[in-house]
Amino acid sequence: MRLESVLTSSPKRPRKYPAAAAVSEVQASAASRKLRRKIQDKFALAMIVLATLGTVGMLGWILFHIISNGLSHIDWTFLTSDYARTDADSGIWPMIVSTLYMVGLSLGIAAPVGIMAAIYLTEFARPGSKLVKVVRFATESLAGIPSIIYGLFGLTLFVSTMKLGFSILAGALTLSILILPVIIRTTEESLLSVPQSWRDSSYALGASRVYTIWHLVLPNALPGIVGSIILCIGRIIGESAPVFLTAGMVARIPDSVFDSGRTLTVHLYKLTQELFSISDWDQAYATATVLIILVLSLNIVTRVIASRFRKHKP
Repeated sequence: MRLESVLTSSPKRPRKYPAAAAVSEVQASAASRKLRRKIQDKFALAMIVLATLGTVGMLGWILFHIISNGLSHIDWTFLTSDYARTDADSGIWPMIVSTLYMVGLSLGIAAPVGIMAAIYLTEFARPGSKLVKVVRFATESLAGIPSIIYGLFGLTLFVSTMKLGFSILAGALTLSILILPVIIRTTEESLLSVPQSWRDSSYALGASRVYTIWHLVLPNALPGIVGSIILCIGRIIGESAPVFLTAGMVARIPDSVFDSGRTLTVHLYKLTQELFSISDWDQAYATATVLIILVLSLNIVTRVIASRFRKHKP
């Protein structure tokens, strides 16, 4: 009787051990966290893409609005003739010349000083010294000062104290101080990005420190240096307050750096104060278009020169 009951009874189900249940719960929790992370990553990527498209779209809309309204009013006469307030067909040639003077002179003063200062901080000064800390603190502080303060400083020092008057030189000296922190910090970061092992290998081959810096470090740091120069070109052309406080607003071609001049940005500022007719709006849009084209052209020329210099560098 007992044998029949054993034979006819249904087989027992396998027991589910607690360890197996715990493993399955852990796997389910891990899969849930993985799915949640994927959703978060996709959401973050979508927000980044939207922010990028919004930035590029805003820039494109501004460029399209300005260029579409100003390009039709640009001709050879507008680019090469002098400016006259009473003449609706007057040009902007004096402002173009003054802007080029200002860019060239400001970079000529600030670029050598800034690059040599960055070379000293990275290649010669002792890391962590008080001098390095003071210079870096000074550059960071100068970078945060509003541009109008630079204009007042230039007006007090260069225009009044040094008796330079309202001149291209006074404006260039003021702008060179303004862009100096950008050149120093960007060049310093570019020099630090060159591996130290390259310097050690050059020294091991018997090269001097100056030879190593000139033939090895600087060519490899050149893209960052060019980037800082491009940023400074845009900053120089885009400034108005420090310029009209030191260089003046005379709308004629300066005979020398000691003469006053009006840059394109200052001219655009003056036009916005005199918008009384349709012709004034046309000149404002045309001047803004020339300003944009000039900035892009200078940036392209700077990159081409830097690439050729790096290509032919031994």
